[in-house]
Amino acid sequence: MERMNVKSSNVASVGYNETQKIMEIEFHSGGIYQYLNVEKTTYLELMKASSKGKYFHNHILNKYPTKKIS
Repeated sequence: MERMNVKSSNVASVGYNETQKIMEIEFHSGGIYQYLNVEKTTYLELMKASSKGKYFHNHILNKYPTKKIS
């Protein structure tokens, strides 16, 4: 999945597969995770958020099935 780099102290890049509803997030700490069953609106809101880390913690973390891929 292709990810776009983002400006964030916590999140390095974000990708989204609309067909499969999978959002992939790479963290500056080195981990890459996939979040399953994520609606496109959530992805778009994350990308527009002034604080990606805050949005992630408030709206994504522990709210979706997650797979660590790296």
